[in-house]
Amino acid sequence: MLTAENLSFSYSKKPFIENMSFHVGKGEIFGFLGPSGAGKTTLQKILTGLITSYRGSVRLCGVECKKHGSHFYENIGVDFEFSTLYEKLTARQNLIFFSSLYTRKVRPVDNMLARVGLQNDADKRVSEYSKGMKSRLNFIKALMHDPEVLFLDEPTSGLDPTNSRLMKDMILQEKATGKTIFLTTHNMMDAAELCGRVAFIVNGSIKALDSPHNLIMRKGAAKIKYLYYDGQERTGECLLSNTSSDSALLQLMRENRILSIHSSEPTLNDIFIDITGRTLQ
Repeated sequence: MLTAENLSFSYSKKPFIENMSFHVGKGEIFGFLGPSGAGKTTLQKILTGLITSYRGSVRLCGVECKKHGSHFYENIGVDFEFSTLYEKLTARQNLIFFSSLYTRKVRPVDNMLARVGLQNDADKRVSEYSKGMKSRLNFIKALMHDPEVLFLDEPTSGLDPTNSRLMKDMILQEKATGKTIFLTTHNMMDAAELCGRVAFIVNGSIKALDSPHNLIMRKGAAKIKYLYYDGQERTGECLLSNTSSDSALLQLMRENRILSIHSSEPTLNDIFIDITGRTLQ
């Protein structure tokens, strides 16, 4: 669905995005992860045709992004982190208006509002919505014309756990229908759960690109930690690869003195810091 080859772009004479190459397959959720100022938003603007003065080649749905026509936007849906809704209009009016901009068959407004729990607030002005309500409405606005490609920027930002779960389930449902999804997020748990592959972007360069699972397993050093009783509760740990040779652990298991046991491994955030030396803040 997308191929970037030797992509370069800068806002000034100083290099910013330089010789970036990657590809994304149809039906894949691909994550862009990086700290503020890393180039994620700039890259998203290039992919959505808003920046055309780049060098190299970027083709989305077979179209060179800098040479796109108006039909290009029939195939993509964009959910920015910040609301692009008309606040004086109701939720229903917003969806009807934005749906009218497309020639594709659009999804039923009431059904989409119900999917994100906004059916009872459909005729309320958006200015009266909370941040989380606006986030959910902005998300379904990007889905109304049933695009082939979705660009989602921090889709769960500002949502409570229940609505965050709802949003992630909807993203996975869109993937199941064959949609290609580009996800930009600071939330490593979301990235690990949703993305088939992630790219770590720092200072305009890709520092790592792989599946979250492969990145974590490559780091290794998974441990198990256990709680046991020895006159009082005590804790112990060993490397997961050494469990069969850890005599203390084996003795405790034979004597049935293990109270609890669990494994721990590096998180995606740990991997990001290790590879880039940066945090996502």
